[in-house]
Amino acid sequence: MPSKLSIIYYSGFGSTHAMAERLAQTAEGLGAEVRLRHVAETAPREAVESVDAWKQHVEEQASKPTASPDDLDWADAVLFGSPTRYGHVTSQLQSFIDTLGPLWGQGKLADKVYAAFTSSQTLHGGQETTLEAMHTTFAHFGGIIVPPGYTDPVKFADGNPYGVGKVTGQTSELDDTDRSALDHLVTRVLSVSDKLNA
Repeated sequence: MPSKLSIIYYSGFGSTHAMAERLAQTAEGLGAEVRLRHVAETAPREAVESVDAWKQHVEEQASKPTASPDDLDWADAVLFGSPTRYGHVTSQLQSFIDTLGPLWGQGKLADKVYAAFTSSQTLHGGQETTLEAMHTTFAHFGGIIVPPGYTDPVKFADGNPYGVGKVTGQTSELDDTDRSALDHLVTRVLSVSDKLNA
């Protein structure tokens, strides 16, 4: 049976969304059953509307399915994605995580494969601490954390053994290194998940 993969993420301006879409595309190409879900926007409306790119992205995502606890219950493997906010996950993703208490209490978040991805505007914008923050959450779940490490040459190009981190600068477009690092991450996650399911 192919692994069931949930990709749960928050994206403000579109970079993390582009990463999530690439992960989903690659996973489906590998035969996985995929749920691609963004978490609900929780920022005040006036804050969202004060930034054109933020407002535009929220409007573009309005008709797409939002994440629910069932998406984790259903999955064999889960990828969490968040831009970095002061070296941590966004409040929107944390708000979603805070709804998972009932599943956690029933042990339904344990024994799944987890990994993480992030984006920041600058090279040293808190990517590693954001990924490690998600790893801390996965440890509390009782999850099986599968970082990419340096298990592929692309990791020496993107330089991040904890997950995948994209430096956005002024664009949300993925480059070749971004795509290769994302492809490697999801391939590794599914490989471990498939072995556990065998």
